[in-house]
Amino acid sequence: MQDAIHKNSPRLELLMRVVDVIGLWCAGQLSALLSFNTPLSAATPVHTILLYFGCALAFILFANFNMYGSWRGRSMPAMFGQVALSWAAVMMLALLFSFLIHHVGSLSRLWMFHWYVVGVISLMLTRALLYTVLRHLREKGINNKRVVIVGYSGIGREMHRRASEQSWYGYDVKAIFPVSAPPASSQAQAAAAADLAGMPAAGAERVDSLTELPDYVARHEIHEIWITLPLAETERLQQLQYLLRNALVDIRWVPDTLSMQILSNKVITFLGMPAVDLNQPVAADMNAMAKDVFDRVFAAVVLLLLLPLFVAIGTGIKASSPGPIFFRQPRLGLNGRPFMCFKFRSMRVHQEHGAVTQATQDDPRVTRLGRFLRRTSLDELPQFINVLLGHMSVVGPRPHALQHNELYKNKLEMYMLRHRVKPGITGWAQIHGYRGETDTDDKMAKRVQFDLHYIQNWSFSMDLKIIAWTAFKGWTGNNAY
Repeated sequence: MQDAIHKNSPRLELLMRVVDVIGLWCAGQLSALLSFNTPLSAATPVHTILLYFGCALAFILFANFNMYGSWRGRSMPAMFGQVALSWAAVMMLALLFSFLIHHVGSLSRLWMFHWYVVGVISLMLTRALLYTVLRHLREKGINNKRVVIVGYSGIGREMHRRASEQSWYGYDVKAIFPVSAPPASSQAQAAAAADLAGMPAAGAERVDSLTELPDYVARHEIHEIWITLPLAETERLQQLQYLLRNALVDIRWVPDTLSMQILSNKVITFLGMPAVDLNQPVAADMNAMAKDVFDRVFAAVVLLLLLPLFVAIGTGIKASSPGPIFFRQPRLGLNGRPFMCFKFRSMRVHQEHGAVTQATQDDPRVTRLGRFLRRTSLDELPQFINVLLGHMSVVGPRPHALQHNELYKNKLEMYMLRHRVKPGITGWAQIHGYRGETDTDDKMAKRVQFDLHYIQNWSFSMDLKIIAWTAFKGWTGNNAY
């Protein structure tokens, strides 16, 4: 089942096309006043030619750029991004046209820049006004679309809740088709079905027979069908495909990803086919490259500035107890690749005999200087060397000892997904107090929860916030022994 292309009515689309062209024409005239302090007619003729050519292109091509598709249920920032890119494409074609007619030398780049900026503002204001008017009408119950939801587990309930609470999107859920028939051998699924059977769907009719769906859609003039079945319901999906083969309505499949332990649900085109990335971090591809460049530059600057401190700490460690200045221990890095993690040695040299024992309060192995280093997290500073070498990031999940990974990977769901990104010197969990000793499963579970939140919601601003918080407040903690 393929989701139909969502369009506005032909009359509304024609009106928007005309308004867009008028707005762009006015933007071109205003840009002349900004650039030349004269009307456009007083400038060289190529500007007037380009004005009419660009407006004609916009009238013809904007529809191909999905500028007039329905944005119901989608965000305004995404709409504005589409506007900026579409107008930029038209401007590039107009510029190419000026090359072809050999008048590009007479064209004012400043006027082109002003026309682009004022044109984007005009297009955005038009859509913001239309968006606001439609939102007001939909809150009044006008211009709504009637919807049925097929499947009513986690994602189905969430879709219903959002449609009900965010009435400005204009979706009216008329009925739900739970299609829940778990095998009797599964007590958990049977309990979930019993819970579903007794739960009313607020404002919606409950229909249990899936074969009634086509007649219900036709009888109640339904506009959209939302299928929220999980990936495992292949037979149900095939049945729905057959039942809805003649349904002339928009059909959306929203897989039930809420019940799955995943990092992401980004839809991509892979080998020419639609695919869903289930565990691709946000900081991947170009974002990962940009983050890596930032990390290495930041680490180089820190190491250069803190070189005197490194010398002082190294001298103190050698004077406090015999042994090396640095403590090295194998950890897992990006995608589970092992590396040697550096720290300033804070303990007396000893043997672990195949086990790693976390430091505890008043641990006799920790030296007096080491206790200060651990309390202030100064023992972690050599990890900027790991960042410079590409083993770690400045911000990310803290790397754990290999034995701890083996212990917790089967105890805690999604524990190993922490290793889908580079480990960090500091992280989201650490600035929220989850640093140091993890002597209970609950503490480790909380740390993993914060780590996964970071991976799923990463941004450069989030990294900068964590770095700033760590620099001013995050170096010490009650659990750092």
